[in-house]
Amino acid sequence: MRVVLRTFGELSVTCGVVMLLFCAYLLWGTGSYTEHHQELLKRRLAESARQAKVAKKLGKLDLGDAVGLIRIPRLGHDYEFAVLEGVDPADLRKGPGHYPGTAMPGEVGNFVVSGHRTTYAAPFNRLDELRRGDEIVVDAPAGRYTYRVSSTKVVDPANIGVTAPVPGRPGKRPAKAMITLTTCHPEYSDRQRLIVFGVLSGTRDRED
Repeated sequence: MRVVLRTFGELSVTCGVVMLLFCAYLLWGTGSYTEHHQELLKRRLAESARQAKVAKKLGKLDLGDAVGLIRIPRLGHDYEFAVLEGVDPADLRKGPGHYPGTAMPGEVGNFVVSGHRTTYAAPFNRLDELRRGDEIVVDAPAGRYTYRVSSTKVVDPANIGVTAPVPGRPGKRPAKAMITLTTCHPEYSDRQRLIVFGVLSGTRDRED
């Protein structure tokens, strides 16, 4: 019996260590993967900005292309992530993703961006800290677009109405440019979605 108990105890300790290492990898190890791809996306974005300046417009984006840089001053002066086109699991491991088919930065409609909250650099980990009036700045090849937070809410994952051109009112024609940020809620769970809405408050052309 002592041998059995000792063996069981050793196995339990080993399993515990393995689980701790796995959790550490999920929380911190995946960040290095995202950081690597963020560097690549930022280089592509810089090149796209140069091309857009010459061509006076931005060409069609493919899945995986860089859309723009998102900055949120309330979350720190060093908060900056490249947003890519696509929201599949493989896309979101590289950074925040833009929902294909929704508005582009600065356009009338709903510019929808999703991001991880706890793994892969956790770009949207602190979205719950945003308050009405906070700035969300998106630097795209064509210009800089400043949105201001208008409201936040928690919804069921099945509620896709928040991604509509007019959030919560599918089928309604949009009259203004908006941004919607989505992430899992609560932290360490995907039971719900935390949603942050914003309205475009300022535009600055790249040439300016």
